[in-house]
Amino acid sequence: MIKVYGIKNCDSVKKALQFFKKHNIEYKLFDFKTEVLPCEKIDEWSQKVAIKTLFNARSTTYRNLKLKELNLDESGQKEWLCKENLLIKRPVIEVQNRLIVGFNEENYNRSFL
Repeated sequence: MIKVYGIKNCDSVKKALQFFKKHNIEYKLFDFKTEVLPCEKIDEWSQKVAIKTLFNARSTTYRNLKLKELNLDESGQKEWLCKENLLIKRPVIEVQNRLIVGFNEENYNRSFL
């Protein structure tokens, strides 16, 4: 089964969930607002995609925490992803042994249909 990581009110997550529903693809949502993602999961993901792919430097959380001023390197970004799950670019999709970050309908069509 596909595991979707994100928050319910995120537009990109909504688009991903709508895509899965439209195509009758089963999924399970892990909501960052109600569940805490263990740092081990970030470590696992960072073996599949670059930290900069996971780190959302355009998010409200990023701006509110004033992280731009810290000029974080990859190690610092990883540390912040562990502390503040809302900094993770959404959605993160785990399917089989792959990881897909963000929503791109063309990519989803290739990957899931």
